[in-house]
Amino acid sequence: MPQPRIVIVGAGFGGLAAAKALKRAHAEVVLIDRTNHNVFQPLLYQVATSVLTPSQIATPIRSIFRNQKNTTVIMGEVTGVDKDQKCVFVSDSDRQNVPLTYDYLILATGSTHSYFGHNEFAEFAPGLKTLADAEAARNKILQAFELAEAEEDPSRHPELLTFVLVGAGPTGVEMAGALAILVRTALKSDFRRIDPASARIVLVDMAPRVLGPFSENLSKAAKQRLERLGVEVRLGHGVDLIDAEGVVVAGERIASKTVIWTAGVAPSPAGKWLNVETDRAGRVRIQKDLTVPGHPEIFVVGDTASLDQNGKPLAGVAQVAIQQGRYAGKLIHKRLAGYPPPRPFSYFDKGTLAVVGKGFAVLQTGKVQISGLTAWLTWAAVHLQFLSTSSLRLTVLLQWAWTYLTGQRGDRLIVIHHGPEIAKPAPDSTAKSTSAGK
Repeated sequence: MPQPRIVIVGAGFGGLAAAKALKRAHAEVVLIDRTNHNVFQPLLYQVATSVLTPSQIATPIRSIFRNQKNTTVIMGEVTGVDKDQKCVFVSDSDRQNVPLTYDYLILATGSTHSYFGHNEFAEFAPGLKTLADAEAARNKILQAFELAEAEEDPSRHPELLTFVLVGAGPTGVEMAGALAILVRTALKSDFRRIDPASARIVLVDMAPRVLGPFSENLSKAAKQRLERLGVEVRLGHGVDLIDAEGVVVAGERIASKTVIWTAGVAPSPAGKWLNVETDRAGRVRIQKDLTVPGHPEIFVVGDTASLDQNGKPLAGVAQVAIQQGRYAGKLIHKRLAGYPPPRPFSYFDKGTLAVVGKGFAVLQTGKVQISGLTAWLTWAAVHLQFLSTSSLRLTVLLQWAWTYLTGQRGDRLIVIHHGPEIAKPAPDSTAKSTSAGK
């Protein structure tokens, strides 16, 4: 008799936790992801600002599960779900919409950028969700200084060295702080014709304060820290326009060649695939056991799921996804083994952290609120703990220590991917060789 098949879509925090929880299940576990690696998204901004290299925050999925014999990894993109036939449709570079049947399905498909109805902004203000996004942001930031160094007209330096971050949540605040440290320390002696410290960093958000989920006191401390680092914080106004020349905020144009979107997120299209009830943001409304109503074999976890606890929807943070993924995996394991199901899912909030530049962070857990070096050390310890392998924890710890002590960054390379080019003789040389042959 064939073993039941459990299909997990997405190898982010939730999908990885679910697959690991099924390690001893008597089942065939199939983990599908569009890339071949798991990336630690909370540290993408450190790749974008040259603190860490891409390989320090990402691990090949196959290496994570090389000793988990019941798990097969497939690199492909799920494009739909047929609930009646119990199958997902998978596409890759060679095949399109190949059906893959399941007995249990866990959708951990994460989220993407949300431009709040202004998708035209995406061309000029890329987000930060993948390694490719982080590398592209790093390229753009470092190229800005190279272009300014080569620019003969000093009047063009301000627009080249103005960096605008749209969104003052944790990603925007952490990115702004890291960028401020980069331009004022690591780059300060590398250029001869420009002063990197003259760069202008603008953080924009329509909210009345930075780090909305945090208390007002911690939000104020974070804002003051950013301003001490030289970041210009503009609150209470969203961006009206983003184009190739910069942004318009409250009717004022800020000329900038580098705009990065660090604002909202949108869930994956899993709700459309399933054709079930969703919340206003498009996240799937799930039950207390994380299943879809009427389909006890389908689980949705992480950023794609909407579940209320204590009268409020759970936030789209890594800890929620990890705990939900682990719960879904354990519940399926218990069902297969014939054990009683666990109690309904309940999220345990371990606290919220955000780092603001070198040696400073804010921490909020229950009634405890801390800012400064102690919070920063806690932030570092927590992030190291959640990296996927011991080798990553060691390399990141050493890099952070080196950067903290010396100010030197890990990876300041501009990597441009060129397509194949066919060499063509210059018109003049062709003409000369033709006339010479006559």
